[in-house]
Amino acid sequence: MTKSINELIKIASKLRLEILDMVIRANGGHIGGAFSVIDIMTVLYMNILNHNPKNASWKNRDRLLFSKGHSCLALYTVLAECGYFEKNLLEKYAVDDGAFAGHPEREFIPGVEITAGSLGHGHSLGVGMALAGKIDSKDYRVFVVSSDGELNEGSTWEAIMSASQYKLDNLTMIIDYNKYISLGTINSIMNIDPLKKRFESFGWMVNEIDGHNMGEIVSSLEKIPYNKEKPSAIIANTIKGKGVSFMENVPMWHFRAPSPEEALQAREELEKVLKK
Repeated sequence: MTKSINELIKIASKLRLEILDMVIRANGGHIGGAFSVIDIMTVLYMNILNHNPKNASWKNRDRLLFSKGHSCLALYTVLAECGYFEKNLLEKYAVDDGAFAGHPEREFIPGVEITAGSLGHGHSLGVGMALAGKIDSKDYRVFVVSSDGELNEGSTWEAIMSASQYKLDNLTMIIDYNKYISLGTINSIMNIDPLKKRFESFGWMVNEIDGHNMGEIVSSLEKIPYNKEKPSAIIANTIKGKGVSFMENVPMWHFRAPSPEEALQAREELEKVLKK
């Protein structure tokens, strides 16, 4: 059953609170990038993906490849929300002998499709899975959730070029374009603009959206594929640290745990959304 826009907003806010709690318990985590992508992940798992939490390896499931593995807090919390595992297991994040590592590992956690962490691999894996689906006449779709920083990797553009060559209209790439990487703005380190034109020049159909506007996210994802015989790309303009005022677009929140005072303020800001 799909969720309304208001329900999606509330779920994403609740997941931000759970991410905050995980970071506090672990005394660290990639909170900024998790907050920027959680709205997109909420829509994907609640309204778009054809998946079955009771059978994570169901052969006809849509594949969600979370390539920006360092932001796995967003992936873990949404999988728990869907019922892939009990929520209390999130307490095993970043602890000795725990399955929930700082980057997701396939086969350790139900619903995790690929081991991610070395950035830029999900794009090529996505092309391979989408091509396999075409060859085997399968109906499943492949979604790759990418950071913007990954597009500094040359292998990503080889994958992007291959996707159009093989007319993979069963492949969708979603770029979490928060415009920051660990040390500063992405374009001050390695410019990737004009991003939309670059994807189009590689033969993709592209839609650019506000990655925190639930209506735009839902509408853009419901319309894929945008063109038969072409892969689809969504450039989601997002804010790193979205939802907590003092974290937004501040590079030090790439990886950091809040102080007790910061945690209190963050919780108050996130809870306001739930009370609306």
